[in-house]
Parts: sequence; C-alpha cells; structure tokens
Amino acid sequence: MKIQLIAAGAIATLALAGCATSPGYGGGYGGGYNNGGYNSGGYNDGRCADCGIVTRINTVASGRSAPSATGAILGGIVGAVAGHEISSHTGGSKGNQNVSAAAGAAAGALAGNKVQQNVTGDSYDIQVRMDDGRVIMVNQKDLGGIRENTYVRVVNGRVVIR
Repeated sequence: MKIQLIAAGAIATLALAGCATSPGYGGGYGGGYNNGGYNSGGYNDGRCADCGIVTRINTVASGRSAPSATGAILGGIVGAVAGHEISSHTGGSKGNQNVSAAAGAAAGALAGNKVQQNVTGDSYDIQVRMDDGRVIMVNQKDLGGIRENTYVRVVNGRVVIR
C-alpha cells in the first residue's frame, strides 16, 4: 500500500516538474523577459522586475503653510493633558502626575512637529526608467539618499535604494 502511494507521489512530482519553466530563457510564448526593452537579449542578466535607474527628481511644493511651532505647541498641550490624566487614573501621586505631564508634553511636541512637517513639507516626484524599459513616476515625501542615476527598486509605491 505504501509503495503505491510513494509511486503515485513520484509520478505526480515528475509531471509537475515537467510543467515548470525557468525564468529568463528565450523560449515559450512571447520570447522571454525584457521584451522590447534596452536589455532584449532574451536572458535575464540578474535584474529584478521592479528595479531601475532614477532619471529625474523634481521637488513638489505642498502649497500648505502653518506658523513654524504650531504642531509642536498643540502636540505638547495634548501630550501634557494626556500624560496627567493617565497618571491620575492609574493612581499616581501628585509628583508622578507632574512628571507624566512633562513627559507627555515632550512626546506630544515631537509628534506634533513631525505631523506638521508631513502636512506642510515638500514632496518629490521621482522618475525611474525600469529595467524593462518602462518609465514610471513615484511621489514620496523623502528621498532617503536617492539621487539621479541611482539604481533603485520600487516597493509598495515607494522608491528605495537597492
């Protein structure tokens, strides 16, 4: 009984292995990868499908503005109130409530400043010529060390250095 099961498994494995294809070779429908691009030799030269070279970076002004310390001030107020309330509801002494309020104010000020930068800061249009010849444009808030002529990868709608 076990020999028949092993034999059936081996036959199924061989049948499925016969259906597998090796990526990057020129046979089959459409002649392989990188059709029509600048790398159309039919072999995949180790390039990834979502990689390319940055050809242009444009700064896009947000058009939004706010007084410089607004986010930090509002975040500090909210953080101080939250820290004080959490400490008072968890049975903290007056000294602990004051320390919690100060820590909450500092954390809230940092968070509020970061939120303000994200809302009012500039963004960047990054143009990438993909390895398959396509040209795509991605807009993101930070460059993260990306410059023109950098080899990058596009992951989840973001450009990252490869």
